[in-house]
Amino acid sequence: MVHICRCICLLICPLAAAAALAVSSMASAADAPPGASSCSGCHPATAGVATPVPRLNGRDAGQITTAMTEFRTGKRPATVMDRIAKGFTDDETKAIAAFLAAQKE
Repeated sequence: MVHICRCICLLICPLAAAAALAVSSMASAADAPPGASSCSGCHPATAGVATPVPRLNGRDAGQITTAMTEFRTGKRPATVMDRIAKGFTDDETKAIAAFLAAQKE
């Protein structure tokens, strides 16, 4: 009987952990302001990704907001960010920047 209980625990515990992880990642995605999830299409969410596009998670919200404003106004050169930035209002940009700054890993 003890052996059966251990086997069941070995099967259920990883499933419960996976479910909890899925729920926590769904909650963070649900908390993201509109438009924030599109950033991860180019900007890596994790530090281990080799790309010339800078990581935004954990970056200072003021830096992100300033960069987006500079892209929007043409002050900062860009390939596509100037067009993307024009699609967001100042309030949307601030909300996205605050969200990304809060994402540490």
